[in-house]
Amino acid sequence: MKKGLKIAIGADHAGFDYKQAILSMFGDDLSFHDFGTYSTESADYPDFAHPVALAVENGDVDFGILLCGSANGVAMTANKHQDIRAAICWKAELAIPARTHNNANVLCLPARHMSIEEAKKTIETFLSEEFEGGRHGRRVDKISC
Repeated sequence: MKKGLKIAIGADHAGFDYKQAILSMFGDDLSFHDFGTYSTESADYPDFAHPVALAVENGDVDFGILLCGSANGVAMTANKHQDIRAAICWKAELAIPARTHNNANVLCLPARHMSIEEAKKTIETFLSEEFEGGRHGRRVDKISC
């Protein structure tokens, strides 16, 4: 995993505990901009997904991480942004093609469907892989409307 990356992170109430664990488990290896939520009180995932996506889209951070119960809501929200490629990954093996083939720039984790250990491995894998370009670049270029 590359050290020193700037990461935007956000979660709704279902992902709050995992977000807090992620913030503490990477120490000084990563620089996080935490867009909330800040409690387990019911919250609306778009309120966190949009600011994370904007931070990535504007180049303020290198990547985004979003968490909710299934990861579907945050992924759908983030992918509304023109330059965002948000990928749902519930195990590390899925993070490899998300980065190498799809050039994903936002990782969406389903907190209710993976362990915190698997979340950590998935993040480490996502942040270690490089986009391969080539034929994959041609395909990625066709994603935006």
